[in-house]
Amino acid sequence: MPSNAHEMPIEFVKNRPELVTRLLEDEFGVDLPPYEHADMASENCTRFKTTNFYSDRVVALRDGSQALMAVIAEVQRREDTRKRYSWPVYIATVRQNLECPVMLIVFCPDEKTAVWAREPIDLGQPGMRLVPFVVGPDEIPVVVSAEEARELPELAVLSALAHGGEEEKILVACAEGLKTLNNDDFSVYHDYMVSALRGAARENWDALMANPTFTYQSDFARKYISEGRVEGKAECVVSALRHRGLHVSDEVAERISTCTDPDQLDTWHARAFSANAAEDIFDNPGASTPDQ
Repeated sequence: MPSNAHEMPIEFVKNRPELVTRLLEDEFGVDLPPYEHADMASENCTRFKTTNFYSDRVVALRDGSQALMAVIAEVQRREDTRKRYSWPVYIATVRQNLECPVMLIVFCPDEKTAVWAREPIDLGQPGMRLVPFVVGPDEIPVVVSAEEARELPELAVLSALAHGGEEEKILVACAEGLKTLNNDDFSVYHDYMVSALRGAARENWDALMANPTFTYQSDFARKYISEGRVEGKAECVVSALRHRGLHVSDEVAERISTCTDPDQLDTWHARAFSANAAEDIFDNPGASTPDQ
């Protein structure tokens, strides 16, 4: 099961395909075709029955139903020589399936992995090399404008994680962007922020969330950040499970909602992002009382 840290940038692309087009245009200077809209295309990159290949996400830039260009979005957290063989397969297959040019953008959380991912891939044929567009910490733009954060909250979250320790106004802009999200997305994005921020950035974020003058549009969001209220934490657990497409039975929902231990709820919330079934968040799924 992919980790939460692996899934979130791809979740951002799924929720907002414009994220990859914004990065390609602003950070890499790519001239994209004058497309009408961007949507998700199939990630299945299979051509041979004996081997299945799946990219993380594929964004199609379309004019009506016609694909003008496709962008494969991948997350790479460490060096993996196999990707230097599978990435060209992704591009060739998506190109054949959609009959349009294809580009590859790779999200890397650290600079060491980004340096590796930027290395050209020699395809053997003279003059044919694949050079991925790599988004490392240095390629994440600094978002300090509340207006920009509201327009593209996913980019604001990435900015906060990459640069949030530098200026508090980056975190303020991100918080403004989170205001625009629905309850489920707010829960997932905020959890990702809390788990990934470190040091001064985490301290500043916690202080911002506790500031009574900073109000959220969502009742759920206010409940989530106000004094660690147990009911808010319980709703977060259920929301995270359902956001991942897992079935939450009445019994599981009741067990979560009746738990009064905030630390236990935090544990269940963390497990919700890797569980194969809702019941898996419990140490003992058959137990009738909260785990200690």
